Order: sequence, then C-alpha cells, then structure tokens
Amino acid sequence: MPTIFSKIVSGEIPADIVHQDDLITAFRDVSPAAPTHILIVPNQEITGVDDLDDGQAEVAGRMFLVARDLARKEGIAEGGYRLIINSGPHGGQEVMHLHMHLIGGRPLGPMLSKA
Repeated sequence: MPTIFSKIVSGEIPADIVHQDDLITAFRDVSPAAPTHILIVPNQEITGVDDLDDGQAEVAGRMFLVARDLARKEGIAEGGYRLIINSGPHGGQEVMHLHMHLIGGRPLGPMLSKA
C-alpha cells in the first residue's frame, strides 16, 4: 500500500515541493516545527533506515546532499540546522517511508529532553 509520501512523490497528493529529481523529492512539512521544515524522501518506497540495502547507498547519500543544498537555498546553512531521521516506533517514525527532516531558521535548543 503506497504511503502518503509516495503519493506526494507521484503527484497524487499536492505538496509544496522544493526539490525533485530521479532519486529524491523534498517538500515543506504541513506542520512545521521551525521556520524551515522540509521533508526529504527517496522516490522509491523504502520503509526505514534498517531497510536500506548496500545498493541504495546513492539514494542515502543523495538525501544528505539535497539537505545541504536546501539549507543553503533557505539561508539557514550559516546559522546551522538539524537533520533528523527517525527509525521505527521507539525512534518516533510516524510514516513508514524513509525520510529526513531538515529543520532550522531559529535556535533549536537541546535535541532530547532529559525525561
């Protein structure tokens, strides 16, 4: 069954797409946690980090390069930003389609609470 991200990649669901190539699609999060909050997803359905195989190294690497380029384009590279990849239920992954959050545009504070 296709994920919501697959439907965005295919154009079935509209989104504010800021980058799309043959491997990766990036779009603005509909519930941003900061002034810049972009989701970067592989076009191919990959459930999560643990489902990557060695043949998908180019896809994984491309996600980071797209994040770098978008941070520069958004004007947040110099001040800094956060890249987050949640993996599995305990990691907070909500959509079972590998994705990276590019978040920035303000001080982000500590990564995790002490709770």
